Amino acid sequence: MDEKYMAAEEVLKKYGQEHLLSQYEKLSEENKSKLLDEILTLDFNQIEELYKRINQTVDFANSKIEPIGYTDKSAMSDNELKHYEEIGLKAIKEGKLAAVTMAGGQGTRLGHNGPKGTYDIGLDSHKPIFEILCDTLKTAEKKYGVFVVWYIMTSKENNDATVKFFEDNDYFGYPKDKVVFFKQGQLPMIDTKGKVLIGEDGLIKQAADGHGGIFLSMKKNGIIYDMKSRGIEWAFIGGVDNVLVNMVDPVLLGLAIDKKVLAAGKSVVKAGPHEKVGVFCKRNGKPSVVEYSEISEEIAEATNENGGLIYGESHILCNLFSVKAIEEISKNTLPYHSAFKKAKYLDKDGNLITSDKPNAYKFEAFLLSLIHI
Repeated sequence: MDEKYMAAEEVLKKYGQEHLLSQYEKLSEENKSKLLDEILTLDFNQIEELYKRINQTVDFANSKIEPIGYTDKSAMSDNELKHYEEIGLKAIKEGKLAAVTMAGGQGTRLGHNGPKGTYDIGLDSHKPIFEILCDTLKTAEKKYGVFVVWYIMTSKENNDATVKFFEDNDYFGYPKDKVVFFKQGQLPMIDTKGKVLIGEDGLIKQAADGHGGIFLSMKKNGIIYDMKSRGIEWAFIGGVDNVLVNMVDPVLLGLAIDKKVLAAGKSVVKAGPHEKVGVFCKRNGKPSVVEYSEISEEIAEATNENGGLIYGESHILCNLFSVKAIEEISKNTLPYHSAFKKAKYLDKDGNLITSDKPNAYKFEAFLLSLIHI
């Protein structure tokens, strides 16, 4: 047995994960090497810690949670709007703004076989999501005279298909040198006993690490360096799901620059106290988001004297970050959250395990959970 295999075997024995080599002899030589590399580079201490934290809620006893102030655009005067817009327009025309779209998901839940961004949402034009988003950037170019650099975060699962889709459609008329793809990070999935799952291919079953993983992914993939080399100082980060998103908003950008903040976001009021959406707040004096999976009933249902929700400003993944903030956040250890999901995997005997109910945990970092670090 070679040294690499023996080293992997020793690591697995230490952490009680010996089953991960149960399908080794059935793998191709290429996948044998991949599996050993996965085992030897995996942080099993992190996996153990994540398992211990499953179903933990935010420790409100040790965190001071307060409502956060906001600026109501509809209440701004014409002079205020013009002031912020002029500041934002200047930065946009100087090429200081980039757009980032998180597009690592598949369209499975939509009944679509392919990346979510390639989905036809049913318009008369039959334009896919990516083309609709691209149209907003082309409209911005006509208004402001500059092609905003568009960074698209894909995943290991859909990267090749996404890139090919853009190539097959000639980038929807957008300059190819203004479109940059990079891959989202991944973390292993585990069962209810803390055992790392074996995928159907015999390798470690992994899942995307959530939209909060974007900062570390931007660092690892050289995106932060690329932005700085292009003179970009701000990045609007949004999800591929939101086809109505305005990625080039001079008012939001101008407001952030004028107020000298490192990040800003758009919000809408929650439909109800238990709507499954994170909410903006202050945690220990710093802007943050408490996700719906963590929020206590008391906090969710708290109301003001007018009966409105105190914590009602929902996080809708429309956020603006300075590149300086992105760089700083990327240096921090991510706070991960667990999600109980349905998963197909192989047991130690090679049997395919399926379930019509959640049976495994994946771990995700959420975008604004990092701001309070």
